[in-house]
Amino acid sequence: MGLNQKQQEEFDSILKEYLEHPDVQRMKDYCAHGKISVLEHSLNVAATAYLLDQRFHVGSDRKDLLVGALLHDFYLYDWHDARLSLNIFQMHGYTHPGSACENAKRIFGINEVQQEVIRCHMWPLTLRSVPRHREAVLVCIADKICALKETVFRW
Repeated sequence: MGLNQKQQEEFDSILKEYLEHPDVQRMKDYCAHGKISVLEHSLNVAATAYLLDQRFHVGSDRKDLLVGALLHDFYLYDWHDARLSLNIFQMHGYTHPGSACENAKRIFGINEVQQEVIRCHMWPLTLRSVPRHREAVLVCIADKICALKETVFRW
């Protein structure tokens, strides 16, 4: 799945200011799945969510969708180095959506829908963070598709 030229232009124009930010560029320094950086993973999720929106005529707000997708893993630490906790709810899978959302709010002042996209992307693991907006649902699905591909196929 790839974006056509018109889609790529819209994608790039929406995300340009975010991708130029030094903190977003730091996402290259952290590994997400296999050999894929967090930035690469986030761009894969954004492109997949965008294509799902187009293919199924969901009608999401493109900026909310793409910004939320790009920043869904904006936690800015190496989760592989995190101290293993005996409390499962303190493990990375449960805590990183909150960290990513706080970073995105502090640095970019993101809106409520974008915050929901970030907070809810790990549902159903995070049972209390159920996605309500179409943008959050698309990113939740796209994240699972990309994580599976990146982990299983190591591309």
